[in-house]
Amino acid sequence: MLPWVSLLVLAPISGQLEATPKSVISLRPPWTVVFKGEKVTLTCNGFHLRTSQKTTWHREHHGRKELHETLGNTLEVQEPGEYRCQVQGSLLSSRVALLFSQALLILGAPFAVFEGDPVVLQCRVKREAALETLHLHKNGKPMYTSGKIPDVYIPHASLKDNGAYHCTGVKKDDSPVSSNTVKIQVQELFPQPVLKASPSWPTEGGPLTLTCQTQLAPQRSDVQLWFRFFRDGQTLGSRWSNSPEFQITAVWSRDSRSYWCQAKRVTSRAGKTSQELQINVKIPVSQPVLTLSPPGAQAAEGEVVTLHCKVPRGSFPITYQLYHEGVPLKKEEGSAQRAMPFRLPLTAERSGHYFCSADNGFGPRCSEAVGLSVIVPVSRPVLTLGAPGAQAAVGDVVELRCEAHRGSPPILYRFYHEDVALESSSAPLGRGVSINLSLTAEHSGNYSCEADNVLGAQRSEVVTFCVIVPVSRPVLTLGAPGAQAAVGDVLELRCEAQRGSPPILYRFYHEGVALESSSTPSGGGASFNLSLTADHSGNFSCEADNGLGSQRSEAVPLKVTGLTANRSGLTATGVAGGLVSLAGLAALALVSYCRLSGKAGGRPTSGPSRSSSDSNSQEPTYHNVPGWVEMQPVYSNVNPQQGEVIYSEVRGIQKKNSHAAASSAPGLQSKDSSVIYAQVKRASAPACRPQLLASSAPHR
Repeated sequence: MLPWVSLLVLAPISGQLEATPKSVISLRPPWTVVFKGEKVTLTCNGFHLRTSQKTTWHREHHGRKELHETLGNTLEVQEPGEYRCQVQGSLLSSRVALLFSQALLILGAPFAVFEGDPVVLQCRVKREAALETLHLHKNGKPMYTSGKIPDVYIPHASLKDNGAYHCTGVKKDDSPVSSNTVKIQVQELFPQPVLKASPSWPTEGGPLTLTCQTQLAPQRSDVQLWFRFFRDGQTLGSRWSNSPEFQITAVWSRDSRSYWCQAKRVTSRAGKTSQELQINVKIPVSQPVLTLSPPGAQAAEGEVVTLHCKVPRGSFPITYQLYHEGVPLKKEEGSAQRAMPFRLPLTAERSGHYFCSADNGFGPRCSEAVGLSVIVPVSRPVLTLGAPGAQAAVGDVVELRCEAHRGSPPILYRFYHEDVALESSSAPLGRGVSINLSLTAEHSGNYSCEADNVLGAQRSEVVTFCVIVPVSRPVLTLGAPGAQAAVGDVLELRCEAQRGSPPILYRFYHEGVALESSSTPSGGGASFNLSLTADHSGNFSCEADNGLGSQRSEAVPLKVTGLTANRSGLTATGVAGGLVSLAGLAALALVSYCRLSGKAGGRPTSGPSRSSSDSNSQEPTYHNVPGWVEMQPVYSNVNPQQGEVIYSEVRGIQKKNSHAAASSAPGLQSKDSSVIYAQVKRASAPACRPQLLASSAPHR
C-alpha cells in the first residue's frame, strides 16, 4: 500500500507557504491496533524527502522516551507506544499511538479518515479463538451481522460516517467477546476553494489566469483533485480538469463579470464551490482632451476659466492632473467622472501652454497642449519729453515717449496736444513708443498720451511744455516831449521785439556804445529817457536777448541842435534880414508857402477818434529847425518784420519859419503835416518763459 501522505501543498489558501512543514507518519497495515506479535511498518514522509537521508524516530511509552535514527524513512516496530518522526528539512510529526493487543477480537480501522476516503472496517479475530457470531456496532447499535469475519466498506467517507465503532462476538460457550472501540472522525480533505485572478485588475486585450486555490490535508497530499470554472453561471472550458488554473488569452470590457470555481476529489461525485469573484476588466485611459470654458485662447486678468480634462474611455478610478508649462498645478481623483474640471483664477503669470494627464493605473496619458493668453489691462502710461539740449526752442526736435509699464501687447499709443490727437503708434511687443516733434511756437501747451490694448484705454497725466521763441529783430523808436530835439530836451528811447519768449533783456546803444539795459519779465518793450546834449547826435540802436541769441535793431539817426523852442526869435530875425535883401525870393517863397498851407489845412492827418496825445505817445516826431521853409519827413519804424503791427506812420511836416515853429502847438500839427503811411496792428499773445527741459525725466 502506498504512503498516504508525502508532501505538503505549495499554495495554501492564504497565498503563503508554510515556512517549515511537518513530517507525516503513515502505517502499513493502516491500523493502529494490531495483535501482539504482528509487525507494523512506519514510514516518515517529509518535505523534499531524499531516500538517502537519515530519519529520526521518537518513541514514548509509560513515560519512557527512546530515540532512534535510521538510514531512510521507514521503521518496522512491534512494540506499543506513541511514535513520532522527523526527516531533514521538516518539523517533528504528530503522534501516532500503536497498540499491540492480546485480545481475542479487535477492530481494524484507519487512524485518520478524510472526506471521500474509501474506508474498510474489519473485525479481526485471533487465530486460536473460535467465535461464532460477529457483530459490528456504530454508536452502540449493531449495523452488520455475519457468521464470518465481516468487512464493512465505506466507498466515500463523509460526515455522516462519523461515530464510535466496535465489534462483538460469541464464543462456543456462548460467552460474549467485545473488541476495542474506534472513533472515526471524518476530516476535511481540503477547505472551500478560493478563486484568484491574475492580474487582479486585468487589462483589456491582456491575458487573465484564474486559479482555484485549496489545500489538501498533509496526510492526503497524493489525492488527485479536479477543477472547473464558471462565469455568470456558464462553464468555462471543457468542464472538469485536473489543473487548478484556467487561462483566458484575452479579456475585454464585456468580460467584466462574476466568476467562481469548483474543486472535487476525482472519485467523488460532488465538489466544493468557491465564493463568487467580481472581475472588472480594466480599460486603460484613452488620450485625454483638454478644453477651455468659456472657449477661446484669450482671457482677461482677473477672470476665472475652467479647464476640462476629458477622457473618452477608461476604467475608474482615474487620477487627473493639470500642468502649466510642464509644472503640475492641481491633482484630482475621479471615481466615476469622465471629465474633471479645474477652476483657475487668471493672473498675468498664467499665460502659456496647458495640458492634462489621466491615469488609472496603467501609466499617465497626456493631452495635447492648449495655449491660453491672459490679457493684462494697460496701466496708466507715463509721458516723458526729451530735448537735445537744456532748452527747447523753436526749430528744436523733441522726443515724446509714452510707455505703459504693464499691459499685454499689442498696445496702441496715441499722443495728444491740448486734447487734439497728434499721432498714434502701435507697440507689438508691448514696449513704449516715441514720436519726434520739430518745434514751433504753437507747440507750447499741455501734452498727454493714451495706451489701449482692447481692455480699455488709460490716459497719462498732463505734461505742460513751453517752447521758447527766439526774439525777433527789435524796433527802436525815439520820442521827444516837444516838437524838436535840442540840447536839454529829454528823449524817450523805446525798444520792442514783436516776437520772443520772456524774459527779454534790452540794451540801448549810441554809436555802438551801450547806454542802458532793461529786462522785461513778462515780455513787451522797454524804454528809458535820455537828457540830450550836443554829443547825442548820431545813430541810436537797441538789442533784444532772451537767451536764444540777441537781435539788433536798425540804426535810427538823431540830430541834436543847439537851439531850443524858446529861442525861435533869433531865427526869425535872420529870416527877416534875408527877405529885405532878397525880396523877390521871399515873395516867391511866400506864395509857395500859402499854397501849401491851404492844401495842408484842408486835410487833417488823423481821424477824429485819434487824439494828438495818442500820436505823441506812440509815434514820436523828430524835428530839425532850419532857417528856411522846407518839407521834412519824420520816420517811425514801419517794418516790424514778422511781428504784428500795432500802429506806424510816416508824416511830412511843413515849416514856414522859426516863428511859425515857435508858435506851433501840438494840436496844430495836423495843419502842417500830412500822413504818408499808417497801419494798425493787433496785440500779440504772451509768449512762454524759457524753461529747462530734462531729456529723460518723466513729467507727471
